[in-house]
Amino acid sequence: MENHFEILRKARALTFKELEGLTLDQIHIIPEGFKNNIAWNVAHLVVTQQLLHYKLSGLDCLCPDDLIEAHKKGTFPTKTFTEEEFEEVKELFMGLPDTLEEDFNAGIFENYTEYPTSTGVLMTSMDIAIPFNNFHEGIHYGIIRSIKRFL
Repeated sequence: MENHFEILRKARALTFKELEGLTLDQIHIIPEGFKNNIAWNVAHLVVTQQLLHYKLSGLDCLCPDDLIEAHKKGTFPTKTFTEEEFEEVKELFMGLPDTLEEDFNAGIFENYTEYPTSTGVLMTSMDIAIPFNNFHEGIHYGIIRSIKRFL
């Protein structure tokens, strides 16, 4: 499982690098043909990882409820982050993979509520949820890179 945590950290580092040089205004632009912006995608990755791993394990998520409500699956950008708020999102984005690995190694994920994803993957345990989240991260990394080409 250790490799999966390293893949998550590398995926997040690549995504984080895509934010370099972008202004607060740029990360909130929704280019024509897209449904969301870079800021929403980054927050969505934070939220989805927490929901797939912690909530479906019956545990409390480690990010604010309002962030979850605004960025969970099926939502669209409705919030414009301040510089300070987006810094907090980036801190969660980069820090939570380490917390996930620590919690996994501590054995806190004892239960898991079965969840069928929209891509047809049936998640029944953390052994499936962790690699699936990495797949999900890759999808949104590609979306962020695509949005950047239109900025």
